[in-house]
Amino acid sequence: MTSTPFSLLMHLVGDERQAELFSPAESVESWLAAERALALAQAELGIIAHDDAQAIAKAAVPANVDAERLWGSARNVGYPILGIVREIAAALPDGANGRVHYGATTQDIMDTGLALQLKRSMKLLDEELGQVGDRLAEQVATHSDTIMAGRTHAQQAVPTTFGATLASLLGQFTRQRERLVQALPRIAVVSMFGAGGTSAAYGAQSVALRARVAELLGLENTDVPWHVDRDGLAEFGWLCVTITATCAKLARNIVDLSRTEIAEVFEPYSPHRGASSTMPQKVNPISSELIIGLSGTAGALASSLARIQEAGHERSAGEWQIEWQVIPQLASLAGSALRETFVIVDGMRVDAERMRRNMELDGGLVLAEAQMIQLAAEMGREEAHDLLYAASTRARETGSVLADSLRAVATEQGLDSLLPDNLVQAVDYLGEAGFICEAAVSKWRSGLPLSADCPPIADLAVTGDARQGDLA
Repeated sequence: MTSTPFSLLMHLVGDERQAELFSPAESVESWLAAERALALAQAELGIIAHDDAQAIAKAAVPANVDAERLWGSARNVGYPILGIVREIAAALPDGANGRVHYGATTQDIMDTGLALQLKRSMKLLDEELGQVGDRLAEQVATHSDTIMAGRTHAQQAVPTTFGATLASLLGQFTRQRERLVQALPRIAVVSMFGAGGTSAAYGAQSVALRARVAELLGLENTDVPWHVDRDGLAEFGWLCVTITATCAKLARNIVDLSRTEIAEVFEPYSPHRGASSTMPQKVNPISSELIIGLSGTAGALASSLARIQEAGHERSAGEWQIEWQVIPQLASLAGSALRETFVIVDGMRVDAERMRRNMELDGGLVLAEAQMIQLAAEMGREEAHDLLYAASTRARETGSVLADSLRAVATEQGLDSLLPDNLVQAVDYLGEAGFICEAAVSKWRSGLPLSADCPPIADLAVTGDARQGDLA
Protein backbone atom coordinates (compact mmCIF):
# COMPACT_ATOMS: atom_id res chain seq x y z
CA MET A 1 0.00 0.00 0.00
CA THR A 2 1.20 3.50 -0.78
CA SER A 3 2.55 5.20 2.33
CA THR A 4 1.63 8.75 3.27
CA PRO A 5 4.19 11.57 3.32
CA PHE A 6 6.04 12.08 6.56
CA SER A 7 4.55 14.91 8.62
CA LEU A 8 6.89 16.23 11.30
CA LEU A 9 4.02 18.10 12.96
CA MET A 10 1.84 15.02 13.35
CA HIS A 11 4.83 12.84 14.17
CA LEU A 12 5.56 15.07 17.16
CA VAL A 13 2.06 15.70 18.47
CA GLY A 14 -0.37 13.62 16.43
CA ASP A 15 -3.36 12.17 18.28
CA GLU A 16 -2.76 8.43 18.04
CA ARG A 17 -6.33 7.54 18.99
CA GLN A 18 -7.85 9.67 16.25
CA ALA A 19 -5.30 8.36 13.76
CA GLU A 20 -6.13 4.77 14.70
CA LEU A 21 -9.83 5.46 14.42
CA PHE A 22 -9.41 6.40 10.76
CA SER A 23 -6.80 3.72 10.04
CA PRO A 24 -7.22 1.18 7.23
CA ALA A 25 -8.10 -1.55 9.74
CA GLU A 26 -10.79 0.50 11.49
CA SER A 27 -12.20 1.71 8.18
CA VAL A 28 -12.52 -1.87 6.92
CA GLU A 29 -14.14 -2.96 10.18
CA SER A 30 -16.67 -0.12 9.97
CA TRP A 31 -17.68 -1.26 6.47
CA LEU A 32 -17.92 -4.85 7.63
CA ALA A 33 -20.12 -3.74 10.53
CA ALA A 34 -22.46 -2.06 8.04
CA GLU A 35 -22.62 -5.25 5.96
CA ARG A 36 -23.34 -7.35 9.06
CA ALA A 37 -26.12 -5.05 10.18
CA LEU A 38 -27.65 -4.98 6.71
CA ALA A 39 -27.80 -8.79 6.45
CA LEU A 40 -29.19 -9.32 9.95
CA ALA A 41 -31.83 -6.61 9.56
CA GLN A 42 -32.89 -8.11 6.24
CA ALA A 43 -33.26 -11.51 7.89
CA GLU A 44 -35.45 -10.06 10.65
CA LEU A 45 -37.73 -8.59 8.00
CA GLY A 46 -37.81 -11.78 5.95
CA ILE A 47 -35.93 -10.32 3.00
CA ILE A 48 -33.18 -12.95 3.15
CA ALA A 49 -33.02 -16.23 5.00
CA HIS A 50 -32.03 -16.21 8.66
CA ASP A 51 -29.31 -18.81 8.11
CA ASP A 52 -27.84 -16.77 5.25
CA ALA A 53 -27.73 -13.66 7.43
CA GLN A 54 -26.03 -15.55 10.26
CA ALA A 55 -23.45 -16.86 7.84
CA ILE A 56 -22.83 -13.39 6.41
CA ALA A 57 -22.46 -11.89 9.89
CA LYS A 58 -19.89 -14.52 10.80
CA ALA A 59 -18.03 -14.16 7.50
CA ALA A 60 -17.93 -10.34 7.49
CA VAL A 61 -14.95 -10.09 9.82
CA PRO A 62 -11.41 -8.78 9.28
CA ALA A 63 -9.93 -12.28 9.43
CA ASN A 64 -11.66 -13.09 6.14
CA VAL A 65 -10.35 -10.02 4.33
CA ASP A 66 -7.04 -10.25 2.49
CA ALA A 67 -5.73 -6.68 2.77
CA GLU A 68 -3.40 -6.88 -0.21
CA ARG A 69 -6.14 -8.24 -2.46
CA LEU A 70 -8.69 -5.75 -1.12
CA TRP A 71 -6.58 -2.65 -1.69
CA GLY A 72 -5.37 -3.91 -5.04
CA SER A 73 -8.99 -4.18 -6.12
CA ALA A 74 -9.82 -0.76 -4.64
CA ARG A 75 -7.05 0.94 -6.63
CA ASN A 76 -8.44 -0.61 -9.79
CA VAL A 77 -12.14 0.00 -9.11
CA GLY A 78 -11.69 3.36 -7.38
CA TYR A 79 -13.59 2.26 -4.28
CA PRO A 80 -13.08 -0.55 -1.74
CA ILE A 81 -16.58 -1.98 -1.31
CA LEU A 82 -16.68 -4.24 -4.36
CA GLY A 83 -13.55 -5.89 -2.98
CA ILE A 84 -15.06 -6.11 0.51
CA VAL A 85 -18.16 -7.82 -0.83
CA ARG A 86 -16.08 -10.35 -2.76
CA GLU A 87 -13.92 -11.06 0.26
CA ILE A 88 -17.02 -11.80 2.34
CA ALA A 89 -18.66 -13.84 -0.40
CA ALA A 90 -15.53 -15.94 -0.85
CA ALA A 91 -15.89 -17.13 2.73
CA LEU A 92 -19.51 -18.19 2.26
CA PRO A 93 -21.21 -21.24 0.78
CA ASP A 94 -23.37 -21.05 -2.33
CA GLY A 95 -26.64 -19.33 -1.62
CA ALA A 96 -25.46 -17.15 1.22
CA ASN A 97 -22.76 -15.68 -0.99
CA GLY A 98 -25.47 -14.28 -3.22
CA ARG A 99 -27.09 -12.37 -0.37
CA VAL A 100 -24.13 -10.20 0.66
CA HIS A 101 -24.64 -6.47 0.08
CA TYR A 102 -28.21 -7.20 -0.99
CA GLY A 103 -29.74 -4.03 -2.49
CA ALA A 104 -26.92 -1.83 -1.20
CA THR A 105 -24.63 0.55 -3.06
CA THR A 106 -20.99 1.34 -2.31
CA GLN A 107 -21.74 4.69 -0.73
CA ASP A 108 -24.36 3.20 1.59
CA ILE A 109 -21.68 1.05 3.18
CA MET A 110 -18.92 3.65 3.17
CA ASP A 111 -21.13 6.43 4.55
CA THR A 112 -22.64 4.22 7.22
CA GLY A 113 -19.17 3.04 8.20
CA LEU A 114 -17.94 6.62 8.25
CA ALA A 115 -20.84 7.60 10.51
CA LEU A 116 -19.63 4.99 13.00
CA GLN A 117 -16.12 6.42 12.88
CA LEU A 118 -17.32 10.01 13.22
CA LYS A 119 -19.44 9.12 16.25
CA ARG A 120 -16.39 7.69 17.97
CA SER A 121 -14.23 10.58 16.86
CA MET A 122 -16.65 13.09 18.36
CA LYS A 123 -16.74 11.20 21.63
CA LEU A 124 -12.95 11.20 21.75
CA LEU A 125 -12.94 14.94 21.10
CA ASP A 126 -15.51 15.41 23.86
CA GLU A 127 -13.39 13.38 26.25
CA GLU A 128 -10.35 15.53 25.49
CA LEU A 129 -12.42 18.72 25.74
CA GLY A 130 -13.58 17.52 29.14
CA GLN A 131 -10.03 17.04 30.39
CA VAL A 132 -8.97 20.48 29.17
CA GLY A 133 -12.07 22.20 30.49
CA ASP A 134 -11.93 20.58 33.91
CA ARG A 135 -8.32 21.64 34.44
CA LEU A 136 -8.95 25.09 32.98
CA ALA A 137 -11.86 25.57 35.37
CA GLU A 138 -9.51 24.84 38.25
CA GLN A 139 -7.06 27.45 36.95
CA VAL A 140 -9.86 30.01 36.59
CA ALA A 141 -10.86 29.48 40.21
CA THR A 142 -7.25 29.58 41.41
CA HIS A 143 -6.50 32.86 39.67
CA SER A 144 -9.84 34.65 40.05
CA ASP A 145 -8.08 37.23 42.27
CA THR A 146 -4.70 37.31 40.48
CA ILE A 147 -4.60 40.92 39.28
CA MET A 148 -3.03 41.72 35.93
CA ALA A 149 -3.32 44.27 33.16
CA GLY A 150 -6.07 43.60 30.66
CA ARG A 151 -4.79 44.31 27.16
CA THR A 152 -6.51 45.74 24.11
CA HIS A 153 -4.68 46.21 20.82
CA ALA A 154 -1.70 44.55 22.57
CA GLN A 155 -1.43 47.48 25.03
CA GLN A 156 -2.34 47.69 28.69
CA ALA A 157 -5.95 48.80 29.02
CA VAL A 158 -7.62 48.32 32.42
CA PRO A 159 -7.02 46.04 35.40
CA THR A 160 -8.48 42.54 35.28
CA THR A 161 -7.56 39.17 36.73
CA PHE A 162 -5.81 36.26 35.10
CA GLY A 163 -8.78 34.13 36.09
CA ALA A 164 -11.13 36.42 34.16
CA THR A 165 -9.02 36.19 31.01
CA LEU A 166 -9.02 32.39 31.31
CA ALA A 167 -12.77 32.44 32.00
CA SER A 168 -13.52 33.76 28.53
CA LEU A 169 -11.51 30.89 27.09
CA LEU A 170 -13.36 28.43 29.31
CA GLY A 171 -16.57 29.88 27.87
CA GLN A 172 -15.36 28.92 24.41
CA PHE A 173 -14.59 25.36 25.47
CA THR A 174 -18.04 25.14 27.07
CA ARG A 175 -19.67 26.18 23.80
CA GLN A 176 -17.51 23.77 21.82
CA ARG A 177 -18.73 20.92 24.00
CA GLU A 178 -22.32 22.07 23.50
CA ARG A 179 -21.76 22.11 19.73
CA LEU A 180 -20.49 18.53 19.78
CA VAL A 181 -23.54 17.35 21.71
CA GLN A 182 -25.89 19.23 19.39
CA ALA A 183 -24.17 18.09 16.20
CA LEU A 184 -23.86 14.38 16.97
CA PRO A 185 -27.43 13.48 15.85
CA ARG A 186 -26.86 15.33 12.58
CA ILE A 187 -23.57 13.58 11.85
CA ALA A 188 -23.81 9.99 13.12
CA VAL A 189 -26.54 9.05 10.64
CA VAL A 190 -27.22 5.80 8.78
CA SER A 191 -27.08 5.79 4.98
CA MET A 192 -29.04 3.00 3.26
CA PHE A 193 -30.71 4.41 0.14
CA GLY A 194 -29.39 2.39 -2.78
CA ALA A 195 -27.83 3.39 -6.06
CA GLY A 196 -29.84 6.52 -6.85
CA GLY A 197 -31.10 7.38 -3.39
CA THR A 198 -34.60 5.94 -3.87
CA SER A 199 -34.01 2.63 -1.99
CA ALA A 200 -35.70 0.79 -4.87
CA ALA A 201 -33.38 -2.22 -4.65
CA TYR A 202 -34.11 -2.65 -0.94
CA GLY A 203 -37.72 -3.51 -1.74
CA ALA A 204 -41.02 -2.72 -0.07
CA GLN A 205 -39.60 -2.81 3.46
CA SER A 206 -36.80 -0.33 2.80
CA VAL A 207 -37.98 2.15 5.46
CA ALA A 208 -38.14 -0.51 8.17
CA LEU A 209 -34.84 -1.99 7.00
CA ARG A 210 -33.00 1.32 7.25
CA ALA A 211 -34.42 1.98 10.71
CA ARG A 212 -33.31 -1.43 11.94
CA VAL A 213 -29.81 -1.07 10.53
CA ALA A 214 -29.52 2.28 12.31
CA GLU A 215 -30.73 0.70 15.56
CA LEU A 216 -28.31 -2.22 15.32
CA LEU A 217 -25.39 0.14 14.74
CA GLY A 218 -26.41 2.76 17.29
CA LEU A 219 -26.76 5.45 14.62
CA GLU A 220 -29.42 8.05 13.98
CA ASN A 221 -32.05 7.16 11.40
CA THR A 222 -33.19 9.33 8.51
CA ASP A 223 -35.68 8.96 5.67
CA VAL A 224 -33.89 11.45 3.44
CA PRO A 225 -30.77 10.33 1.54
CA TRP A 226 -27.51 12.20 2.06
CA HIS A 227 -25.28 10.64 -0.60
CA VAL A 228 -24.62 14.09 -2.07
CA ASP A 229 -25.79 16.24 0.85
CA ARG A 230 -22.61 16.61 2.85
CA ASP A 231 -23.46 19.45 5.20
CA GLY A 232 -23.17 17.02 8.11
CA LEU A 233 -19.63 16.16 7.07
CA ALA A 234 -18.85 19.85 6.61
CA GLU A 235 -20.24 20.53 10.09
CA PHE A 236 -17.98 17.86 11.56
CA GLY A 237 -15.00 19.35 9.76
CA TRP A 238 -15.81 22.85 10.91
CA LEU A 239 -16.22 21.67 14.51
CA CYS A 240 -12.69 20.29 14.31
CA VAL A 241 -11.42 23.55 12.83
CA THR A 242 -13.03 25.81 15.42
CA ILE A 243 -12.02 23.59 18.36
CA THR A 244 -8.44 23.81 17.13
CA ALA A 245 -8.78 27.59 16.81
CA THR A 246 -10.00 27.85 20.40
CA CYS A 247 -6.86 26.03 21.49
CA ALA A 248 -4.80 28.46 19.39
CA LYS A 249 -6.32 31.44 21.22
CA LEU A 250 -4.73 30.22 24.44
CA ALA A 251 -1.50 29.42 22.62
CA ARG A 252 -1.25 32.95 21.19
CA ASN A 253 -1.71 34.47 24.63
CA ILE A 254 0.92 32.18 26.14
CA VAL A 255 3.41 33.14 23.43
CA ASP A 256 2.79 36.84 24.16
CA LEU A 257 2.71 36.60 27.94
CA SER A 258 5.90 34.55 28.08
CA ARG A 259 7.90 37.15 26.15
CA THR A 260 10.99 38.27 28.07
CA GLU A 261 9.64 41.81 28.32
CA ILE A 262 6.32 40.60 29.79
CA ALA A 263 7.18 37.30 31.53
CA GLU A 264 3.85 36.76 33.24
CA VAL A 265 2.79 33.26 32.19
CA PHE A 266 4.88 30.33 30.99
CA GLU A 267 4.42 26.81 29.77
CA PRO A 268 5.37 23.94 32.11
CA TYR A 269 9.09 23.43 32.54
CA SER A 270 11.20 20.30 32.31
CA PRO A 271 14.88 19.97 31.39
CA HIS A 272 15.50 20.84 27.72
CA ARG A 273 11.82 21.48 27.05
CA GLY A 274 11.77 24.10 24.28
CA ALA A 275 15.56 24.27 24.30
CA SER A 276 17.67 25.84 21.57
CA SER A 277 20.52 24.04 19.85
CA THR A 278 22.71 27.13 20.18
CA MET A 279 21.27 29.52 22.81
CA PRO A 280 21.53 27.85 26.24
CA GLN A 281 19.15 30.28 27.92
CA LYS A 282 16.14 29.58 25.69
CA VAL A 283 12.91 27.97 26.96
CA ASN A 284 10.67 28.33 23.93
CA PRO A 285 6.85 28.01 24.22
CA ILE A 286 6.93 24.87 22.14
CA SER A 287 3.43 23.54 22.93
CA SER A 288 1.92 26.88 21.97
CA GLU A 289 3.87 26.93 18.73
CA LEU A 290 2.71 23.43 17.86
CA ILE A 291 -0.92 24.33 18.58
CA ILE A 292 -0.70 27.41 16.37
CA GLY A 293 0.73 25.20 13.63
CA LEU A 294 -2.08 22.68 14.06
CA SER A 295 -4.70 25.44 13.95
CA GLY A 296 -3.19 27.08 10.88
CA THR A 297 -3.21 23.75 9.07
CA ALA A 298 -6.82 23.07 10.06
CA GLY A 299 -7.83 26.55 8.91
CA ALA A 300 -6.27 25.95 5.53
CA LEU A 301 -8.13 22.65 5.16
CA ALA A 302 -11.41 24.37 6.09
CA SER A 303 -11.65 25.84 2.59
CA SER A 304 -12.37 22.34 1.29
CA LEU A 305 -15.50 21.92 3.41
CA ALA A 306 -17.63 24.05 1.14
CA ARG A 307 -16.33 22.15 -1.87
CA ILE A 308 -17.57 18.78 -0.58
CA GLN A 309 -21.10 20.24 -0.48
CA GLU A 310 -21.01 20.96 -4.23
CA ALA A 311 -21.69 17.33 -5.21
CA GLY A 312 -24.50 17.33 -7.75
CA HIS A 313 -27.40 15.13 -8.81
CA GLU A 314 -27.40 11.76 -7.00
CA ARG A 315 -23.67 11.04 -6.80
CA SER A 316 -20.54 13.13 -6.54
CA ALA A 317 -17.89 13.29 -9.23
CA GLY A 318 -14.75 14.00 -7.25
CA GLU A 319 -16.12 15.94 -4.28
CA TRP A 320 -16.44 12.73 -2.24
CA GLN A 321 -12.75 12.02 -2.62
CA ILE A 322 -11.94 15.35 -0.96
CA GLU A 323 -13.54 14.05 2.24
CA TRP A 324 -11.35 10.96 2.27
CA GLN A 325 -8.29 13.17 2.67
CA VAL A 326 -9.61 16.05 4.73
CA ILE A 327 -12.02 14.64 7.34
CA PRO A 328 -9.55 12.27 9.04
CA GLN A 329 -6.89 14.98 9.01
CA LEU A 330 -9.17 17.52 10.68
CA ALA A 331 -10.17 15.03 13.38
CA SER A 332 -6.53 14.30 14.10
CA LEU A 333 -5.58 17.98 14.12
CA ALA A 334 -8.33 18.80 16.61
CA GLY A 335 -7.46 15.91 18.88
CA SER A 336 -3.79 16.81 18.77
CA ALA A 337 -4.50 20.45 19.61
CA LEU A 338 -6.64 19.48 22.60
CA ARG A 339 -4.00 17.13 23.95
CA GLU A 340 -1.28 19.75 23.67
CA THR A 341 -3.57 22.38 25.20
CA PHE A 342 -4.01 20.18 28.25
CA VAL A 343 -0.23 20.11 28.65
CA ILE A 344 -0.23 23.92 28.87
CA VAL A 345 -3.29 24.28 31.07
CA ASP A 346 -2.21 21.57 33.46
CA GLY A 347 1.29 22.88 34.06
CA MET A 348 1.26 26.61 33.28
CA ARG A 349 3.48 28.74 35.49
CA VAL A 350 2.04 32.10 36.56
CA ASP A 351 4.13 34.95 37.98
CA ALA A 352 1.56 37.02 39.90
CA GLU A 353 4.20 39.43 41.21
CA ARG A 354 5.43 40.19 37.70
CA MET A 355 1.82 40.88 36.69
CA ARG A 356 1.55 43.51 39.42
CA ARG A 357 4.89 45.07 38.56
CA ASN A 358 4.00 45.25 34.89
CA MET A 359 1.02 47.44 35.71
CA GLU A 360 3.46 50.01 37.05
CA LEU A 361 5.78 50.02 34.02
CA ASP A 362 4.26 53.18 32.55
CA GLY A 363 3.51 54.92 35.80
CA GLY A 364 0.11 53.40 36.38
CA LEU A 365 -1.51 54.53 33.12
CA VAL A 366 -3.56 51.32 33.28
CA LEU A 367 -5.66 53.16 35.91
CA ALA A 368 -6.56 56.10 33.65
CA GLU A 369 -10.11 54.92 32.97
CA ALA A 370 -10.63 54.00 36.61
CA GLN A 371 -9.64 57.47 37.75
CA MET A 372 -11.69 59.11 34.99
CA ILE A 373 -14.81 57.26 36.18
CA GLN A 374 -13.99 58.21 39.77
CA LEU A 375 -13.82 61.92 38.85
CA ALA A 376 -16.82 61.83 36.52
CA ALA A 377 -19.22 61.94 39.45
CA GLU A 378 -18.00 65.44 40.31
CA MET A 379 -17.03 66.99 36.97
CA GLY A 380 -18.86 64.93 34.35
CA ARG A 381 -17.45 62.24 32.10
CA GLU A 382 -16.22 64.49 29.26
CA GLU A 383 -14.29 66.90 31.45
CA ALA A 384 -12.88 64.00 33.45
CA HIS A 385 -11.82 62.31 30.20
CA ASP A 386 -10.02 65.43 28.99
CA LEU A 387 -8.28 65.87 32.32
CA LEU A 388 -7.04 62.26 32.39
CA TYR A 389 -5.99 62.49 28.75
CA ALA A 390 -3.82 65.49 29.52
CA ALA A 391 -2.45 63.83 32.65
CA SER A 392 -1.69 60.60 30.76
CA THR A 393 0.12 62.51 28.02
CA ARG A 394 2.27 64.34 30.56
CA ALA A 395 3.02 61.14 32.50
CA ARG A 396 4.14 59.45 29.29
CA GLU A 397 6.26 62.41 28.14
CA THR A 398 7.94 62.99 31.50
CA GLY A 399 8.12 59.42 32.75
CA SER A 400 6.18 60.37 35.85
CA VAL A 401 3.46 58.51 37.75
CA LEU A 402 -0.07 59.10 36.51
CA ALA A 403 -1.37 60.11 39.95
CA ASP A 404 1.30 62.82 40.25
CA SER A 405 0.68 64.10 36.72
CA LEU A 406 -3.05 64.15 37.38
CA ARG A 407 -2.66 66.31 40.47
CA ALA A 408 -0.28 68.66 38.65
CA VAL A 409 -2.56 69.10 35.63
CA ALA A 410 -5.64 69.46 37.82
CA THR A 411 -3.92 72.21 39.81
CA GLU A 412 -2.96 74.06 36.62
CA GLN A 413 -6.58 73.89 35.44
CA GLY A 414 -8.03 74.89 38.81
CA LEU A 415 -9.66 71.54 39.31
CA ASP A 416 -7.53 70.25 42.17
CA SER A 417 -10.33 70.78 44.69
CA LEU A 418 -12.36 68.11 42.87
CA LEU A 419 -9.73 65.44 43.29
CA PRO A 420 -10.33 62.93 46.11
CA ASP A 421 -7.66 62.29 48.69
CA ASN A 422 -7.34 58.67 47.60
CA LEU A 423 -7.39 57.82 43.92
CA VAL A 424 -8.84 54.46 42.92
CA GLN A 425 -6.43 51.53 42.73
CA ALA A 426 -6.40 48.40 40.59
CA VAL A 427 -7.92 46.20 43.28
CA ASP A 428 -10.88 48.60 43.44
CA TYR A 429 -11.52 48.51 39.69
CA LEU A 430 -11.99 44.87 38.76
CA GLY A 431 -15.69 45.13 38.03
CA GLU A 432 -17.27 41.70 37.50
CA ALA A 433 -13.98 39.82 37.21
CA GLY A 434 -14.75 37.58 40.16
CA PHE A 435 -18.32 36.99 39.05
CA ILE A 436 -17.13 36.18 35.51
CA CYS A 437 -14.87 33.49 36.91
CA GLU A 438 -17.64 31.98 39.01
CA ALA A 439 -20.10 32.07 36.12
CA ALA A 440 -17.69 30.47 33.64
CA VAL A 441 -16.79 27.65 36.03
CA SER A 442 -20.43 27.05 36.93
CA LYS A 443 -21.48 26.93 33.28
CA TRP A 444 -18.71 24.50 32.43
CA ARG A 445 -19.51 22.17 35.31
CA SER A 446 -23.22 22.12 34.52
CA GLY A 447 -22.62 20.98 30.96
CA LEU A 448 -23.38 17.42 29.90
CA PRO A 449 -20.75 15.39 28.03
CA LEU A 450 -21.54 12.96 25.26
CA SER A 451 -22.45 9.51 26.54
CA ALA A 452 -19.42 7.41 27.31
CA ASP A 453 -20.49 4.02 25.90
CA CYS A 454 -18.52 4.11 22.70
CA PRO A 455 -16.04 1.23 22.44
CA PRO A 456 -13.84 0.80 19.39
CA ILE A 457 -15.62 -0.86 16.49
CA ALA A 458 -13.54 -4.03 16.61
CA ASP A 459 -14.12 -4.56 20.35
CA LEU A 460 -17.81 -5.35 19.96
CA ALA A 461 -18.93 -8.92 19.49
CA VAL A 462 -20.24 -10.06 16.14
CA THR A 463 -23.48 -11.89 16.83
CA GLY A 464 -26.77 -12.46 15.15
CA ASP A 465 -28.72 -11.25 18.15
CA ALA A 466 -30.84 -8.20 17.50
CA ARG A 467 -29.52 -6.06 20.31
CA GLN A 468 -28.86 -2.39 19.73
CA GLY A 469 -25.21 -1.64 19.10
CA ASP A 470 -24.14 -5.29 18.76
CA LEU A 471 -22.69 -4.73 15.34
CA ALA A 472 -20.92 -1.42 15.73
